[in-house]
Amino acid sequence: MKKAFTMLELIFVIAIVGILAAVILPRTQTNPLQEAGAQLLSHIRYTQHLAFVDEKFDTNDSNWYKKRWQLVFSSAAEANNQPAYTIFSDTAGSSTGGANVSEIALNPQNSSELMTGGYTGANALDITDPAFNGMKKLNLGMSYGVTSFNLSGGCNNNRIAFDSVGRPMQGDQSTMTSPYGNSRLITNDCNVTISDGTNNLVIVVRPETGYASIVQYQ
Repeated sequence: MKKAFTMLELIFVIAIVGILAAVILPRTQTNPLQEAGAQLLSHIRYTQHLAFVDEKFDTNDSNWYKKRWQLVFSSAAEANNQPAYTIFSDTAGSSTGGANVSEIALNPQNSSELMTGGYTGANALDITDPAFNGMKKLNLGMSYGVTSFNLSGGCNNNRIAFDSVGRPMQGDQSTMTSPYGNSRLITNDCNVTISDGTNNLVIVVRPETGYASIVQYQ
């Protein structure tokens, strides 16, 4: 005798599937602020990696230390007035403190892209320009809804740089007068806070080691 589901059994199965979906799906949904934090953490670590592998010491250049790899935050018009960041080494000319196209790191996953979410100076760095050659994901506002960033604690500027052994430094490296002058080494936990207007996520970059991790989401 051929067996078949009754209407009652079918309704029961649909109800069970609906309950399971209601329980499981919210857990699989992404959180844009947490995604932004994970990406930023990865790129802070990548900046430190570049500092490790690309030693800037040069006996023929008395200003070699101004060229250290750094990650700089901005909300410039070229970033569509949104929180964004750029990874660069200030190697061109006299090290002005700003990034130009030739100084910005290349995306390790796509070498045709520059690691900037928008920066002043050229159409290729302007996320609002058709010639933009950066990475939209580095524009935390446009990609993840981040509304603000703040550096506090051991760092109070919009930059984090690293020396060749991975120690974190703060401020504009171009204004330094010696490799470790101007009190630029970070000596206390550097707190990098990003916010979506409702929740905050904090990444801590620790002194000496430069180890970075997410320590707070609320």
